[in-house]
Amino acid sequence: MSTIGQRIERLPFSRFHLVLLLIGGAGYTFDGLDSAIIAFVLPVLKTQWALSGARLGLVGSATYIGFFFGALGAGAVGDRFGRRGVMMGALAVFCVASGISALVSSYPAFLASRILAGLGTGAESAIVAPYLSEFVAARYRGAFVSALAAFFSCGFVAAAVIGWIVVPSGPAGWREAIGLTALPVLALLWWRRRLPESPRWLESIGRPDEAARVMSGIEAQIAARGTVLGPVSGLPEPAILPVPVLPYGGGLLSARHRRGLFVAWTVWLCLTASYYAVFTWMPSLLIARGMTMAHSFGFSILIYAAQLPGYLLASALIEVIGRRQTITSFLLGCVASGGAISIAGSDAGVIAAASALSACLSGAYGSLYAYTPELFPTHLRAIGCGSASAIGRLGAIVSPVLVAEAMPHIGVPGVFAAIAATLLLGGVVVLLFGPRTERLVLEAL
Repeated sequence: MSTIGQRIERLPFSRFHLVLLLIGGAGYTFDGLDSAIIAFVLPVLKTQWALSGARLGLVGSATYIGFFFGALGAGAVGDRFGRRGVMMGALAVFCVASGISALVSSYPAFLASRILAGLGTGAESAIVAPYLSEFVAARYRGAFVSALAAFFSCGFVAAAVIGWIVVPSGPAGWREAIGLTALPVLALLWWRRRLPESPRWLESIGRPDEAARVMSGIEAQIAARGTVLGPVSGLPEPAILPVPVLPYGGGLLSARHRRGLFVAWTVWLCLTASYYAVFTWMPSLLIARGMTMAHSFGFSILIYAAQLPGYLLASALIEVIGRRQTITSFLLGCVASGGAISIAGSDAGVIAAASALSACLSGAYGSLYAYTPELFPTHLRAIGCGSASAIGRLGAIVSPVLVAEAMPHIGVPGVFAAIAATLLLGGVVVLLFGPRTERLVLEAL
């Protein structure tokens, strides 16, 4: 009898996979929108609520505080009870909390609602890549997940456009901008109807009949469009491994997985701290260089738009030169462009260097999203990815506050020099310690 892994590996990229990409990408678009919109709200809240540097930095970190707990919880629940329900429930929490944060009128209530929104965002974001990676064959898995992560850039660009047009429109403009992030609730019905549970996960917990039914449905969709599927052969039968009673126990922390866990945690921490230090404060950093709020928001659209070519280039390179080399190349590009920002003497030079940094940060993220699910077996994949994402969000929690406190003392050049050093550390770790995973089927990793 064929295994689920064997049946998935023979599938060509099809309309079914394109639909998966668009559904998962829609979630990442709204994740990016929610994460980025706060950068355009911070300058307004600073004035309206008379917030100090530390309290303002805490607002910038609030989403990522919730993100930390959401990512941890999504991994544990996703490995034990399934991926699909976690993703849908997380999006619902995110939508409701985003709507509430647009209505409250006090600093504590706004902070609490942003943390709750981050809880939903973190759970949804952490589960999408490991979930959808389990539907695709090894020969195009890296490119698929990198392309999936590219949808983050759509959310960032949308946030920049909303920040440029809606936030300055009046005293309540920031509320209208945040309220727009609650729109993805409309996608829930689409997700509910379209998405099956992961057949690889079903098989891994000893539910082969359900897994086979899901696979039969996928194969029928592909065959209905005239594709003749080849024979099932060439892969070993996967072991059916029990889900640990304590998901964070010996399984994830065993000697067999420590190397991958160390690489994932370190690179996620370095990259996420740098990424959100840059994008949370980008409009404010531009204002600090003497630009008006309108000009800084307008230039932010250009800088955020540079994310898309970074993601797409990562999707093209990852199957050609490999995961580790692609991640490292983009991180070194970040170091170079961050250094260029530190020494730029004109607004045009700053915008050009910041756009290059945006593209390189996104390329590194797209590669890392593809690489991380491959570091863990199926019964630990969601919790492994969730823990790495959560560790990364510790950096996202701390870095906006550190930037707020450090910028008056070391200035914009000092901030970007520190970011460059952090990214260099991540590049060294993944290059020296990261295992090779490209072209290997998930069951063989």
